[in-house]
Amino acid sequence: MTFEDFSVTGALYHVVSIIDLEKTLAEGIHFDDKITYFDKYYDFHNYFDKYRTDNIPHWVLRKKAIFASMNFKEDHNWHSHTALLKVKVDIKKCWVCNENKANVLFEPFILQNIKGFEVAKKFIEEKGPKMVEEYWLDSLSMEENIKIRRDKEKGYDAEVLIFHDIPPEDIECLFIISDQSIMSPDKWLHYFNNEVSFKEAVCKSIGNAQH
Repeated sequence: MTFEDFSVTGALYHVVSIIDLEKTLAEGIHFDDKITYFDKYYDFHNYFDKYRTDNIPHWVLRKKAIFASMNFKEDHNWHSHTALLKVKVDIKKCWVCNENKANVLFEPFILQNIKGFEVAKKFIEEKGPKMVEEYWLDSLSMEENIKIRRDKEKGYDAEVLIFHDIPPEDIECLFIISDQSIMSPDKWLHYFNNEVSFKEAVCKSIGNAQH
């Protein structure tokens, strides 16, 4: 599933757990408002910030970023029980990085202190700093990316780091994603209204038959 290009929409895409959806639509998006932020990601982001290179402005810190995508591939692997949001941003407060160069470090970083995964710790100690530096050196401002479109290059999986809060009025829920389907809110409501009506009718028929 892909969308019209950023040059047409001026929009980015952000995924949230459906557990966070009500709060997000009511209060907007903040970099530290997800239930998983401190448990799963803070230390990882902080590690990347530790090895920032000289080309990175002082305000670009992963631990203070909201993460978004410019688009998706047709074969993108969606996570179930999430919602896909369309968001408006200030491009002057955004930075673009190659997510592939961050993802390769996530598992060894998380596993490194677990018994039996000592090789992960060795990997992080020996190769981690250099790989993080490459991540930063391969990044650029959103304004510059709009000019040269690194995000369209093969192998460059652009993640956009947003450094401002996103208010509710700049958020639109596009899809609810489950194990079985991807549906817009309207289709989701229509589907479940029909399901409820059908089940109520069946239950009523069974009840009448029993009497």
